[in-house]
Amino acid sequence: MGKGWEQHPSQSLRAGADWSIADFDPDSTPRFDGSRKDAEKLMARQGEHLSLLQEKLFAHGRTGGKHSVLLVLQGMDTAGKGGIVRHVLGMVDPQGVALRSFGAPTAEEKSHHYLWRIRNALPPAGRIGVFDRSHYEDVLVVRVNGLVAGEPWEERYAEINEFEAEVAAAGTVIVKCALLISPEEQYQRLRERLERPDKHWKFNPSDIDERKHWHAYQEAYEAAIRATSTETAPWHVIPADNKWFARLAVTELLLKALESLELGWPLADFNVDEELARLDELGEGAPPAA
Repeated sequence: MGKGWEQHPSQSLRAGADWSIADFDPDSTPRFDGSRKDAEKLMARQGEHLSLLQEKLFAHGRTGGKHSVLLVLQGMDTAGKGGIVRHVLGMVDPQGVALRSFGAPTAEEKSHHYLWRIRNALPPAGRIGVFDRSHYEDVLVVRVNGLVAGEPWEERYAEINEFEAEVAAAGTVIVKCALLISPEEQYQRLRERLERPDKHWKFNPSDIDERKHWHAYQEAYEAAIRATSTETAPWHVIPADNKWFARLAVTELLLKALESLELGWPLADFNVDEELARLDELGEGAPPAA
């Protein structure tokens, strides 16, 4: 018999104000005592449940409901964000998913507050929104590369916490996942992208430039996670060297978020018996020509 979780990842991977990157092992599989094969079997089963709950959420939004889910995926290059989108969100109906990727801001975006483009990308009711990178770029990439004057990080952490509390109060469940890999694993993944012609499209020379700042990024991640892991929107720090583990962990976190909404199927706004009678009156064949 396959094995599984000793503790749900919503607990085992949750980071608090004292979270330390020095104590974090990117190659670990915290509180999961199964193999990769066990994980893949469990993910397939959970995927069926995930799909059902996502359909309920979509139906909820189509009938006037206010709830949505926002999955924030943050991680360095090759951390596996794209794989999460394909393998986890790929298990649900794509019409119920709103995906946004955040790269360098455009000229228009730079003319506004850094949260402006984030507000404009929040998922509508009934959708699972996915941010591939997010507002946290403005306390990670911006910080490491010195793209703003001064040290506005504490102010930005407070702004982000206030913003996320506002989003949650409006009906959105926020699931924040930091996908962290080891420098050795990133090296292998970057090398694979360079050695395989079918992976060249994924490679950007700037990936190597950013790798030079590895230690600065570790410090920035630790500071951001400590300051912005709140009761409303906690961080879950996911060891991402093992892609199968990271994908299963995100599946479980997303599933728990949907379960927390406790959504049923929307009630019909018409008389079901009357509509059945009208349908049966026409019968199974094509109706007579007008």
